[in-house]
Amino acid sequence: MSLRVNDKVLTTDAAPGQCLRTYLRETGHVDVKMGCDAGDCGACTVLVDDVPVHSCLYPAARADGRHVTTLAGLSPGDALHPGAEAFLEAQGFQCGFCTAGMVVTASCLRRSPQPADDDAHTDRLLKGNLCRCTGYRSVRDALAGRANVEPPGTSADMPAVGRSIAAPAGRRIVTGTERFTLDEVQPGTLHAAILRSPHAHAVINSVDTSAAEAMDGVELVLTYRDVPHVAYSTARHHNRTDDPRDTYILARVVRHVGQRVAVVVADSVATARAACELIEIDWDVRPALVDPERARDPDVPLVHGDKGPDSGIADPARNVVAEISSHIGDIDTGMAGAAAVYEGTFHSPRIQATHLETHCAVGRLNDDGRLVIRTSSQVPFLVRDELCVLLGLPRERIEVVTGRVGGGFGAKQELLVEDVVALAVLRTGRPVQLELTRSEQFAATPSRHPMRVTVKAGADRDGRLTALGIDVLSNTGAYGNHGPGVLFHGCNESMAMYRCPHKAVDAAAVYTHTLPGGAFRGYGLGQVFFAIESAIDELARKLEIDPFTMRARNLIQPGDPMVAYSLDPDDVEYGSHGAGECLDLVRAALLAGGDEPPTGEEWSTGSGVAMAMIDTIPPRGHRGEAAIELLPDGTYLLSTGTAEFGSGSTTTHVQLAATLLDTSTGGVTLRTGGTGAVGHDTGAFGSTGIVVAGRAVVRAAEQLRGALLEAAAAELGVEPAECTLTSDAVVAAGCSIRLAELAACTGALRAVGSDDGSPRSIAFNVQGFEVAVNRHTGEVRILNSVHAADAGVVLNPEQCRGQIEGGVAQGIGAAMYEEMVLDDGGAVVTQTIRDYHIPQIADVPTTQVFFASTHDGLGPMGAKSMSESPFNPIAPAMANAVRDATGVRLTTLPLSRDRVWRALDGDVS
Repeated sequence: MSLRVNDKVLTTDAAPGQCLRTYLRETGHVDVKMGCDAGDCGACTVLVDDVPVHSCLYPAARADGRHVTTLAGLSPGDALHPGAEAFLEAQGFQCGFCTAGMVVTASCLRRSPQPADDDAHTDRLLKGNLCRCTGYRSVRDALAGRANVEPPGTSADMPAVGRSIAAPAGRRIVTGTERFTLDEVQPGTLHAAILRSPHAHAVINSVDTSAAEAMDGVELVLTYRDVPHVAYSTARHHNRTDDPRDTYILARVVRHVGQRVAVVVADSVATARAACELIEIDWDVRPALVDPERARDPDVPLVHGDKGPDSGIADPARNVVAEISSHIGDIDTGMAGAAAVYEGTFHSPRIQATHLETHCAVGRLNDDGRLVIRTSSQVPFLVRDELCVLLGLPRERIEVVTGRVGGGFGAKQELLVEDVVALAVLRTGRPVQLELTRSEQFAATPSRHPMRVTVKAGADRDGRLTALGIDVLSNTGAYGNHGPGVLFHGCNESMAMYRCPHKAVDAAAVYTHTLPGGAFRGYGLGQVFFAIESAIDELARKLEIDPFTMRARNLIQPGDPMVAYSLDPDDVEYGSHGAGECLDLVRAALLAGGDEPPTGEEWSTGSGVAMAMIDTIPPRGHRGEAAIELLPDGTYLLSTGTAEFGSGSTTTHVQLAATLLDTSTGGVTLRTGGTGAVGHDTGAFGSTGIVVAGRAVVRAAEQLRGALLEAAAAELGVEPAECTLTSDAVVAAGCSIRLAELAACTGALRAVGSDDGSPRSIAFNVQGFEVAVNRHTGEVRILNSVHAADAGVVLNPEQCRGQIEGGVAQGIGAAMYEEMVLDDGGAVVTQTIRDYHIPQIADVPTTQVFFASTHDGLGPMGAKSMSESPFNPIAPAMANAVRDATGVRLTTLPLSRDRVWRALDGDVS
């Protein structure tokens, strides 16, 4: 076959049945991405004879004689295609993994002028392109020709902090030259595939790999007999012992459908997968526990009854990985003194992070024998450290690198592929790659923990809480990765946000023979806030108190103890407190009104509000380092260890350094994303990219600033206090020295800053919705979406707004659409994006975003974290709005059309 791809002719034949996506990537066009391989997400969109197609569905053979244009081909050389330029100016991306498909699709559309209110037209044209990060507002802005950011090298006349400066990688993202995890191709790379368990609970009696090993192209087969028998957790935290050590790389006992059983390494993905089918296993199938409500019954199968007391499991004999039993005051006394009481049970399902770049890694051996793993991870340092434990290697033998990561949302705070890749590289001596399919993401990687939360709350006639109690059951699945942390965190800030003399928390995270739970945006708070904020709303209704007033009346205030389920002191402080202002901002915006409601007697309208609080840093340690040095040309090199996966930490780190060094962002080059950059970084989770790594950047920049002034003073013969740092020189009265000259005189000037994640502050988020509900069909239509954030000093307004909009969009998905379905045997039924409704552009309204005018005393230059927290109040605000519109309290998510319709018909199950 012969085809033109961009500006070159290819004559390489495609394999039988090969799709165009894999053909293009195999021929070096790595700007074409894999998000689903089912035509659902649009990340692989290319032009075939100027017509956009999903290349994962397009047979490569059909491209014979045609002209194929990828994202890189739209902007050859230094020229930017108008569509790429529009996405750059609007910053219509966050992680950027979906951007290749977005820009290619948009290249066929009108760029400008486009009616600003023509959202319906845009929604139809982009229905085949999904984004999990942005919330789509910035994508709409790009299509309408609206600019949102300043170029990254703008003038140093004003401080960089507080300005919407563009992401440093923006141009590379919109031209397809930014390298994600698998975009650096190693010659001679082998490919791994995983054989997974068909059983929820079974023991391997015997395994025969001979047929697989004899297959042409197969280099290695691994089973439980061939790997280190070291107990660990796939969850990664600063303290390794925070998570139960109940997992092995490959085990003889399988505890959920989809668990790894064997690994095949071969010369192609197809060969590796075919060889997996040749492995013969004799199974001893055991009874399985799939119902978390029965997990603590005495007659059910034990998921980890074989584990000892040193495993970190609270009570394996009762299937309990973690539990809380706390009673502060006397809740019965508080209920007896209440004028109104509400009790209800709320259910939050499994949901998938659905980052468009699946879990993937590629490894190789350097010439010096060092193992290098390039991986899509939020926690490269923690991955390296655990690989050292599993493989028995010192730290200097392993380097973990992250390119740009295609989304994470907490789900990449795990070690899921790097261990088998590392083993395969060490056994074969060759580069090895593993890329999970979208079906594997659904069926075999951790989801959000499904929870049942029973809440009981009482208030006096003035609306002041007299008692607040929750009973929480969290299904951690077959393995306890993140189980304790999600349980403790979920029950903490949700209970601490309101003042109440009598509180009770009874909670357990239990094992079942189902897919493990893991880290997900909000880390348990979203599930518990759904119950508590619904209960607060019901109390306000019973007492005929405005829901905003009800919340403001009970909200903790500076000086109040933060009481959840413990009276022990901790390191959380009131760095600032903007919750009251957030409530006022949302109230005013809702009163101003949104879209006109649809006409017809079948429609009812209503509004709802919910609030959430979050600690700005995880507990028990989170350490970051940053280094900054003066380069010979008078500019700066900033090094951090934080992975960039769309949170924008790379942009804000450069802004912080540029502000403190009185230069432009163009004067600071950033090196990041791996264990070779700095000494340590716990990871980009818990929204710590700004508040931990950011504080380290501030300290490094402040130290270097002082060193520059001292060195310049010595050269100029003046006192350091007489010197002023500018963008390219140090000046004193009547004299100056350029930074490049200073570097030549003094040699390397370098400073290192660090932060240990303590003390911690708090942040608040308030969400309001106005909705219309169709009583005949159950449709919920959003008329107005308003969000107010207590973000402290906003380092980059456009970026922070984008994080909030993305959190709101993901929250709308969790509230209205998303639910993973398991069958009676514990197997995941939902295995494709088309069967799992993440919000499309038409599903997400433009949210009005407001910022409280706060300055946090603990955050870098007054900033707070804002990646996780916007998600948490969305589902309860939506449920409260539907309750207001219909008079029916729905207690199970998602609020899908069928569920709302049944509830309106009297079935609220």
